[in-house]
Amino acid sequence: MEKTVQAAIMGECPVTVSKATTLAELSKPYENRFKNPVVLAQVNNDIQELYKTLQDDSQVEFLDITNPHAFRAYQRSLAFLMIYAAKTVLGKGTRVIIGHSMNRNYYCEIEGCEEEIPEVLPKIEKVMKETTEKELDIEKVNISIEEANAISKEFSLNDKIEFLNYRRVSQVNFYKLDWFYDYFYGPMVPSTKHLGVFKLSPMSNGFVLQFPSRQDSSVLNPLKPLEKISQIYAESRKWSRILRVSNVGELNTIISSGGFGEIIRVSEALHEKKIGIIADMIREGGKKIILIAGPSSSGKTTFANRLSIQLRVNGLKPHIISLDNYFFGRELVPYDEFGQPDYESFDYMNREQLNCDLQKLLKGEKVDMPTFDFFNGRVEYKGDFLQLAEDDVLILEGIHGLNEKLTYSVAREEKFKVFISALTQLNIDDHNRISTTDSRLIRRMVRDKNFRGMPATRTIGMWPSVSRGEDKHIFPYQEEADVMFNSSLVYELCVLKHHAEPLLFGIGKDSEQYTEARRLIKFLDSFFGMSSESIPNNSILREFIGGSCFKV
Repeated sequence: MEKTVQAAIMGECPVTVSKATTLAELSKPYENRFKNPVVLAQVNNDIQELYKTLQDDSQVEFLDITNPHAFRAYQRSLAFLMIYAAKTVLGKGTRVIIGHSMNRNYYCEIEGCEEEIPEVLPKIEKVMKETTEKELDIEKVNISIEEANAISKEFSLNDKIEFLNYRRVSQVNFYKLDWFYDYFYGPMVPSTKHLGVFKLSPMSNGFVLQFPSRQDSSVLNPLKPLEKISQIYAESRKWSRILRVSNVGELNTIISSGGFGEIIRVSEALHEKKIGIIADMIREGGKKIILIAGPSSSGKTTFANRLSIQLRVNGLKPHIISLDNYFFGRELVPYDEFGQPDYESFDYMNREQLNCDLQKLLKGEKVDMPTFDFFNGRVEYKGDFLQLAEDDVLILEGIHGLNEKLTYSVAREEKFKVFISALTQLNIDDHNRISTTDSRLIRRMVRDKNFRGMPATRTIGMWPSVSRGEDKHIFPYQEEADVMFNSSLVYELCVLKHHAEPLLFGIGKDSEQYTEARRLIKFLDSFFGMSSESIPNNSILREFIGGSCFKV
């Protein structure tokens, strides 16, 4: 039996490698090529942990945390280390909950902690630092579901027990650090020696686990309190309590007992009630200009339509204007630092024309409103005249809506700003969070296929560019909003799964998007797939799966 394989490493000519050699050993001669530690490998387009060996001829690329897959592995592993340290300090029965992302850090809470958080954090941090210095292995162990349940009981991981009840296989992978075991659904770094950059900082009722920057592992991501985002997450937790669903295991339990329809109805009612409250705020404030902004696939179009209905209930007559209609012609599109057309650039907006039209409308003048022809890439005027009466209001919807420089001619006190995003209110369990970005990517992928005929490879391929645009043009202004709306629906991934999985499974191994597709497939495997039959036609989810009563 052949004991060696050929490995083409980092694009170099193939070399002969023993099948007993681990990827960690193979990576050592290449570590000086990276500014940050190597934590994962990509082998024949599959993401692999560094403890593994090569069994076939392979193309091998090593990954540091500048790679998104490797950065997720670092986040996951550092969270594992933090939970281990917390249980070391406070006892095995301590419940640590990883809540939500904040500036690419994690907001966490410790349930039932008798000590004050600012007092206990230095003790946890000390254990974490000591453990990194010991360079302990993070081991993957394959165990039976029965063993996993016994371990979960031993360490008071009760959320794992419910989740594991719905696994389709008899075995499951847990990770082991020293005496502690835990379940994580993605790859880990091989050793605690890779996890030396972190900080625990008290915040609100919990603390923030700070990660290093993807660009430079010696620098921490900033710790910036986001008051309004924190409030919307607190509201999401309240909604979760109303629904009695805080993780996927609880959701699957409700579905298996026939409660899916009730989950849909209560979720949609919570949305409708919040939209009604926002409409009341606008009416009471007497604002004429309503600006709606949010990242891709947050449901801005449906939200604007549903808000319009609630405003009409309040006696107002709203007019929705897409800010896309104030793009310059395509020949004037600026280019980004990668030499690609930047259609989301602030400089692509005809701000002078927008403000001229707004001033005329606010004075009661009749204005011929522009329409942007996306097929031909130009602005057209088709005689769509608009004139505002006393109870008329304008709803401006677009990614730059919260930027004061966009509507510079209108005083801030005359505007009402809404930030909308799909801020995930559901986690897989206490220690495996669902990324808001992943939820929006799956929404976008399904919508692109349903309404634009765009393959999933293209949606996934352009997503990094979309994210860069959001980081530049949207998220810096989110705290300027008068109100935030969370468009996430606790049940949506059960429905999106049916639409997304065929698209993801259709991405071949030779595609650049294969590794991301496999990651999303594994993520969606946690959910029961459910029919969209009971979802109302005004739901934000209909904007992506089809069947909306609004023009989307």
